[in-house]
Amino acid sequence: MRADVLVVGAGLAGLHVAIELGRRGHEVVLVDRRRDLGAAIRTTGIFVRKTLDDYALPDDLLGPPIRRVVLYPPSLRRPVALESDRDEYRVGDMAGLYRHLVAEATTAGVEVVLGTRYVGRAGADAVLDGPGGVRQVRATYVVGADGARSRVAADLGLDRNERMLVGAEEVFAIESHAGPPTFHCVVDPRLAPGYLAWVVDDGRHAHVGVAGYAARYPDGMRAALSRFASGLGELAPLVAVGEVERRGGPIPVGGVLRRIASPCGLLVGDAAGAVSPLTAGGLDPCLRLSDRAVDVLDDALRTGSSDPLRHYDGAPLRAKFRGRLTMRRGLAAVRTSALAEAAFVGLRTAPGRAAATKVLFGDRSFPGQVAAD
Repeated sequence: MRADVLVVGAGLAGLHVAIELGRRGHEVVLVDRRRDLGAAIRTTGIFVRKTLDDYALPDDLLGPPIRRVVLYPPSLRRPVALESDRDEYRVGDMAGLYRHLVAEATTAGVEVVLGTRYVGRAGADAVLDGPGGVRQVRATYVVGADGARSRVAADLGLDRNERMLVGAEEVFAIESHAGPPTFHCVVDPRLAPGYLAWVVDDGRHAHVGVAGYAARYPDGMRAALSRFASGLGELAPLVAVGEVERRGGPIPVGGVLRRIASPCGLLVGDAAGAVSPLTAGGLDPCLRLSDRAVDVLDDALRTGSSDPLRHYDGAPLRAKFRGRLTMRRGLAAVRTSALAEAAFVGLRTAPGRAAATKVLFGDRSFPGQVAAD
């Protein structure tokens, strides 16, 4: 097989890159080891307002808007409720979105190859292993959209994620109730050491999850999720309807990596560390960095030179978001319930609420807008 671009990984980043390059007339092959992209989903699927404003996502595959976020200390007492006058979050039906995007990719001329694993490189070729056996693809460029532990990154000699959390989530349909759609976040190092436990209740579905540093879970992450889900009580009295879907996987939290391109290809999405280092809005930077990757690859293919890839650099993006990375490290330093409770004393003040509002409801995206600075 020959192609202009081989995209490895059909998550949101990989699909977006493949579709846009296909629409620009390039020959693209997109591979993913999953036979069904609706299976083994690893993202909560939270889209923030900036994404909803700037990208055309199918409305019927998005849940009701969420304007309310409630932050809880370990005791769950005296939570901090934040309300926005705008629609801030919507949760996507990720299985439906992936299938929709595969159809768009096919329409754009992309060859979508599922159930096929990227094995590595043999000289100038990429080696794939699928139902038809092992085959090689001679692609001008390879895009690593293959997740936090990217094999493509290793093969291209690029940076790899070192700071990662692990997360687990249960998703289920819920009975309708009178309360407003709400994003509940719990700061409790016993449940989520170094990060958050959450319940996203949009009135149709509930996502109940925990994430933290694997080494800090004394009895395992799944046990922590079970304790959290069984003790929600007044925090989110939800009644499940139907099957429960279980998700889980690594979450990069070190920010965009520095070296994310070589003369042979580049990284996008989790492989590039393009997730929010503090909040749950990881799909926004995923799309915005993918836009930049498309422009760079299009330029390189049209000029016949790999020089444009030299400008696909993560270092400037990291520099623009030192503040959020610092806050992420601060959250990671909360190791006891007493310290978490003490932090909420400041969070309940006017400056504390203002800071939380800016982080959760702010207009600045990461890292899309910084690319134009």
